[in-house]
Amino acid sequence: MLSVIEAKPSLLKISDKLSVRFQKTGSGPPLLLIHTIRTQLEYFRALAPLLARSHTVYAIDLPGHGHSPIDSGASFDEPYFRQAVIRFIEKLNLSDVTIVGESIGGALALTVAASLPQSVKQVYAINPYDYETRYGDGIRRGNWFSNFIIGSLQIPVLGAINASLENKIVLGKIMGGGYHDPRKLPADLLAEFGEVARRPGYKRGARKVLAGWRSWSKARDYYRQISAPVTLIYGDSDWSRPDERERTRSLIPASKMVTLRNTGHFSAVENPSELARVILATE
Repeated sequence: MLSVIEAKPSLLKISDKLSVRFQKTGSGPPLLLIHTIRTQLEYFRALAPLLARSHTVYAIDLPGHGHSPIDSGASFDEPYFRQAVIRFIEKLNLSDVTIVGESIGGALALTVAASLPQSVKQVYAINPYDYETRYGDGIRRGNWFSNFIIGSLQIPVLGAINASLENKIVLGKIMGGGYHDPRKLPADLLAEFGEVARRPGYKRGARKVLAGWRSWSKARDYYRQISAPVTLIYGDSDWSRPDERERTRSLIPASKMVTLRNTGHFSAVENPSELARVILATE
């Protein structure tokens, strides 16, 4: 078995207002990892080494997430993040790249593939977050607590107050609603997510991501333009409903669907070995 040397994360300056933190590991064909809503590249700490045995893996912090710089004037909607990922790929001159994304990262993997057909070899869209019909719709399906807290964030004044009160316990209950087994949410990873939320402007940016909910549903408008092979991977306990999954599959010309058993929305943490097996078996 090949060992994987993990490099320290670096910061890639893309423009005066846009820089992206990323980590590069492994060797072989390029593979880009795009994380979920409200997480960062450490989200893939169990999955990335498995993929890095056969690929050069680039895991990124989306703008305003993790330790990437926060542009307070940015829109934080799907088009904004899509352009950031496209410019990251172009800046590093990546070609024949495989994109693996989960949640909003799954939707971005698909829209980036539609926008860069000449650069993207294959896509694995995991639990793509492309079905919202209201503010925070997906996250609010996790449990009653998530529905209450996330729903309140859209209310002027009260939303800002509730966002400011977020702590590790609150975040754990919300994220736990995205697991088949909430006990599989690692305490140290949750602590890292909580720590970055203390950065100035971070919570305001997180609310802006939620406020852009319509843009994640509009992402589906690009799916018919995708020419690369696509594997849709869903946890059987994901927030999305069967009809929403089938709608997404039907829009993508060269797609197939795989379901992971006993897995929720955060599959890269809850079931990384099975996820890696699916990805590597079809690469």
